This record gives sequence, structure tokens and C-alpha cells, in this order.
Amino acid sequence: MKALKHILFICFILGATTLQAQVSFEALVSKKKLGVNERLRVDFKMNQDGDNFSPPSFANFNIVAGPNQSVSHSWVNGKRSFSKTYSYFLAPKKQGRFTIKQASIEVEGETYKTTPINITITKAVKKPKDSNSADYIADNNIHLVAQISKTKPYLNEAVTVEYRLYVAPNTGVSNWRETDSPKYNGFWSQSTDSKTQNVQRGEYNGEEYRYVVLRRTILYPQKTGELKIEPLSLDITIDIPTNRRDFFGNRLMQQVHKTISAKTRVLDVKPLPEENKPDSFTGAVGNFNFKTTLSKTELNATESLTLALEVAGKGNLKLFNLPKITLPSTLEVYEPEHSERISTNYNGMQGRISDNYTIVPQYKGKYPVPTINFSYFDPSTETYKTVTSKDLTINVINGPNVEEKTTALNNNSKETGNNYTFADIKTETDFINKNAIKFFKSTNFWIVLVVSLLAIPIALFIRRKKEDYALDVVGSKTRKANRLSKKYLSSAKKSLGKKEPFYIALEKALHNYLKAKLRIETSEMSKDKISDLLDKRKVESETISNFISILENCEQARYSPFTDVTMQQDFSKAEKSITAIDKEIT
Repeated sequence: MKALKHILFICFILGATTLQAQVSFEALVSKKKLGVNERLRVDFKMNQDGDNFSPPSFANFNIVAGPNQSVSHSWVNGKRSFSKTYSYFLAPKKQGRFTIKQASIEVEGETYKTTPINITITKAVKKPKDSNSADYIADNNIHLVAQISKTKPYLNEAVTVEYRLYVAPNTGVSNWRETDSPKYNGFWSQSTDSKTQNVQRGEYNGEEYRYVVLRRTILYPQKTGELKIEPLSLDITIDIPTNRRDFFGNRLMQQVHKTISAKTRVLDVKPLPEENKPDSFTGAVGNFNFKTTLSKTELNATESLTLALEVAGKGNLKLFNLPKITLPSTLEVYEPEHSERISTNYNGMQGRISDNYTIVPQYKGKYPVPTINFSYFDPSTETYKTVTSKDLTINVINGPNVEEKTTALNNNSKETGNNYTFADIKTETDFINKNAIKFFKSTNFWIVLVVSLLAIPIALFIRRKKEDYALDVVGSKTRKANRLSKKYLSSAKKSLGKKEPFYIALEKALHNYLKAKLRIETSEMSKDKISDLLDKRKVESETISNFISILENCEQARYSPFTDVTMQQDFSKAEKSITAIDKEIT
């Protein structure tokens, strides 16, 4: 009986092993060595139907097509044959030796995996030119071209890059997928892609073609010398006509998968001329108008007005600073609020920008607003041009004079010293009321007298502090800067996800914080000076480094891409840096 059990157990194991051996799952490739410009076909083939097919990651390859699934059933000599295949078409990304890793599938609860396959990718191979082959026709009938509006621009002059896909007649394109995006290192860039792509007619190498504009980008070079525009690459499915026809006589098409690329373009960026460069030039390149306006020309002291400096026109509006104003110290001038109304089309940026200063006069008088020069470089004439604002005057009708204020303060000091203000307080009286006589020199009398005498210097001290507070222009600016810092930090938080408004608000918050904490002006805020001042106030080097890095990000935000994650990180870093400086500064 025991022998029989052993025999049955062995038969069961052998039967299971035989059943398991019947399952076949393998990976097959069209070739193991190919050029970087060729295509690789990978088939994952099994002889039993399975579930949960999981392909490898295909690292270092782009999937051109797939997975395509095919199933085959057949009966030979009474035996059933089954085959199921998943097919992929791959395009190598670069040269090298790579591995097609394992794929897996489940058959009746068991997991089966393929064997990894090594693939060698060489440099591009030269294909035989067969004028009738689909590959040859595709190579000659499809072209991706990057057209540049100007190859030798000036620094900060607008350049338009237009990517056109040219398709010859009798050739079609089913779809395309971007594999490599252009890189614009050294440029401020903005895409002006349209939502619809209209087919247009044009010529390529003297022959008639159809074309679509896939992308249009405006570039403003930020460096001089040779700057490269890396190519745009597409993976395209092309429909090539064949000599075969269908039942109705229509020509049949053959599909070809190809990767095409626009050539790398090089721009020779010229520096702006140093000869005749005005002192008021701050980097504006284009064609602009400039004006200054006052919201009101007559007002009373302590009322506010707005002085607006506005530049309008076409050019690099987001890439330069407006000139600064210099006004008398008797006018309280707050940090300007910057506003922009700019649109970008295929000709570049156009619109208007302005700095709006809030001004609060403290004293009566007429205050001339000095003329301001704004200079820009006009690439069309290759000359510098300067626009001068018109003369403006602020007329403060009612309010104290500066001289009267000073005299009042001096007289107040003298009168306080001689006790003139309280000269009619008498210590002797002729009262005959008995209750009054009893009150005189009583305990309550002395309490009232002492309190009254103590109240005099306290009242004078409070009055003096109020006057000092009103006359403290620097302190007033510091307090205003501190309020603006909190305001702009809040504005930056609300603008998270919107790159330009966020970094403009964050930069203003940091600048106003420094003005309040270190008592320096915006014009003095170089990174070296900020680092030196913070270091002298015993702020740790790591905190200084973090603060400077945020300022650098604010400066680079105009022409560098920043993600929502980066903006959130910069905002958190700004909050932590400000908190750390408040704790560490001495």
C-alpha cells in the first residue's frame, strides 16, 4: 500500500512538471544590433492565454507603436495550437549597450517571465536608397524646419522661432508625438502656440508642399556671442501610397514610423554698442514711449497722490527696470507698485508697464517733480534714443510750513523750561470757605498737587514723542517698508502657481523687509552688500545663503522656467529666512 502511494505521488509530480513545461513565454527581437536611426521590433509570445501581462520599462527607447496584440488558433493532426503575441516598435534614444528587461504574465495562477535580451545601438547607419521603398519616400517627403526671424540679433532683441512640418503631396501624416523639446539656454522665452493648426501651402527647396506651424516661440537673448537653439524632435506616423489598390480602386497606403528632427540653429548675438550709451539706459530694447503723470496737482498736507512712470510700446518690456525718481525729503515717498499689461504674439512683447509711487506731502509749499530721462536702444535704427518727461509741480495748499514747525518746537522747549504753560496755577488763595480752608494743606491737597505736577512732564514727554514721530522721516519709511513687506508676502502667497506675479511680489516683500531691517534703499541692494550687512549683524551664514538664493531666483524668474513646486519651496524658504533673521539679528 505504501509503495502504491509513493508511485502515485511521483506520477503527480511528474504530471505537474510536464504541464508546467508546456507553458512557453519568450521575448523575440527583430535584431540585436542596429543603428540609432533604425527601429527595433520586440515580440512577447506565449503558447497559452494568460492574464496581467506586464511589459518591461523600455528604458533608453521611445515606444513608436504598440502594444499590438495578435492571437492565432490552429489544428494540426487533431492537436490544438494556440499563440498570443504582444508587439512593440521601439526607437533608440542614444548609442550604447542596453537591456530589454523581463516581461511577466500569469497563467493559471503561476507567473512566467521572459529572459532579458541585450541590444547594441550603434551610430546612425546609411540605408540603401530604393526610390520605391516607403522609408526612402518618407525621408524625402517629410521635413521639420526651424525658421528664425533673425540670426544676428542684438542683446535683448526679439527673435521668433517657428517650427514648420512640411509634407509633400500624396503623402499623409496620421499622428505625431514630441520626443525632444527645444532647449533655450541663455534666452528668455515664451511660447505663442495657437490652439488650432491650419494647413497652409508653401515651398520647400523650390517645390510645392503643405505645412503646419507646430510651435512658435519668442526669444530674447540674455547673453552675447553664439547661442544654440537645441532641436525639436518628433516621432511621426507617415502614410505612404503604394502601387496596390482596394476593391473600389482606391490606392492603399503603407504606414511608416520615423523620427525627424529640426536642425540645431545657432544665433550670433551682438552686444549693445557702448558708444553714445546714455547714463539713463537700463536695458530697454525696442521702440517705446515714456511719460510721467500725477493723479492730482493740488492737495493739502497729509493727503496722498500718485506719481506714475509709464513706458509703452514694443520690446523687452519684462526685462528692464524703470528709472527711479528723486524727490525732496519733505515729501514722504513709498515703495512703488509695479503693474504690467503685456501681450506676446509672434512679433514679441507689446503693451505697457508702470511704477506707481504713493506720495504724502507733510508741509505747505510748491514741490517741483524733476524731469526724468528714459533711454532705450532701437534695433531698427541701431541707435540709442532718450525720452524726457515733462515738468510737473505738486502744490500743497494747506498745511504747516517747515519754518513754523521748527519755531513751534523751539518755543515749546523754552516755555516748558520757564513753566509758562502752567503759570496761572496758584499756591496761595484768599478763600474764606471753611471747607476750603480745611482742604488746604490737607492730605488730599498734597495728593492732588503731586499728581498735577507729575502730569506736567508726562504730558510734555508724550507731546514731544508725537512730534518726533511725525518728523521722523526715516522711521516713518521704515515702518511703511515693514507694512509693505507683510503686504507683498501675503500677495506672493495668493499668487502661488503664477510665476511672474509671484516672484514680483516676493521680491518686493524681501526688498521692503531689508529696508525695514537694515535701513538701506533699493538702489543699494547688491547681494554682496546684503551679505556683508547681515554678517555684521551676526546672522548665520546658512541663513544668509538661503536669503540670497531666493533673491537670485526672483531675478532669474523672468527668463527661466519655474514649477509650482519650486515656487512653493521658495515661499517656504522666504518665510523661514525672515523668521531666522529676526531671531539671529543683533
